[in-house]
Amino acid sequence: MRKTGTAAFILSAAFAAAALAPAPRAFAAEAVNIYTTRQEVLIRPLLDAFEKETGVRANVVFAREGLIERLESEGANSPADVLLTADVSYLLQAEGKGLLQPVQSEVLEAAIPAQYRDPDDTWFALALRARPIMYAKDRVKPEELSTYEALADPKWKGRICVRSSSHVYNQGLVASMIAADGGEAVEEWAKGFAANLARPPAGGDRDQIKAVAAGECDIAIANSYYLAGMLKDTDDPSQAEAARKVAIFWPNQDGRGAHVNISGGGVTASAQNRDNAVKLLEFLVSDEAQRLYADAVNEYPVKPGIAPGEVVASFGTYKADPLSLEEIGKHQAQAVDIMDAAGWQ
Repeated sequence: MRKTGTAAFILSAAFAAAALAPAPRAFAAEAVNIYTTRQEVLIRPLLDAFEKETGVRANVVFAREGLIERLESEGANSPADVLLTADVSYLLQAEGKGLLQPVQSEVLEAAIPAQYRDPDDTWFALALRARPIMYAKDRVKPEELSTYEALADPKWKGRICVRSSSHVYNQGLVASMIAADGGEAVEEWAKGFAANLARPPAGGDRDQIKAVAAGECDIAIANSYYLAGMLKDTDDPSQAEAARKVAIFWPNQDGRGAHVNISGGGVTASAQNRDNAVKLLEFLVSDEAQRLYADAVNEYPVKPGIAPGEVVASFGTYKADPLSLEEIGKHQAQAVDIMDAAGWQ
């Protein structure tokens, strides 16, 4: 089976029963019904604010994977009005299967830069997710680092941690490198990078950060909001303790810039509560919601002029890769093939 972000249909325990039950046409008379790959604990502050602002109830079904297949199988009978995802690849898949409908909204167009929304207005970025290099403060000097491409240098042999190549975060990064450097160059890079791994990929981005802190490796690639979340974790002091041993390096700053993906959304083709669905997307790019993305979710606001949260701001400013997400999506399948061939598990 090919490794893609939607290869398996794995539902969270909390919502499995709701997700597998026959779907009603709507959960409530004045409601918006959301299918999302984002954990509800992350987006609930945003949805609570939306409900308070509009009086529209936000119903959520969460599934880590398999939502595209679910929408496709439900077809016109799907109760879902909105698809919210943690990566652009899911939105591109949904668009390609005709599962999203175009939305012409002056609010969305004004708030979201063109590179972060679909040219045909079927999906929209709602927040930005940077994927920099993270390094051990006591073992790596920032001047030793430069680009993603340089991580294939043999000097990093046995010193890198990263999560599985099956995860869409890494597929998006490698796809962006293909767009910049070409497939042949990235094939060679992937071989060198895989040879430099300190251990077989395991766990999520937090696990890579903790591995750096514990000395299992010296550098990792991870999304910046994971480090911010660890630094702010008051329930588990060990998370903050590990995070304080790690610093962020922004790669490719003399070239194309650091890789950025998105949290985003779109209105489903089957939406029965279309007006409320559009209302939700427009709310999520409001100043209030963008500040919640910054302060509660630790992502970068997509709307220009809204500052990142305090902890995220401490990571410094960076130059982002201006490549359109649509262009990244074109290279995603090739990225999977290249990582497989390189032995990046």
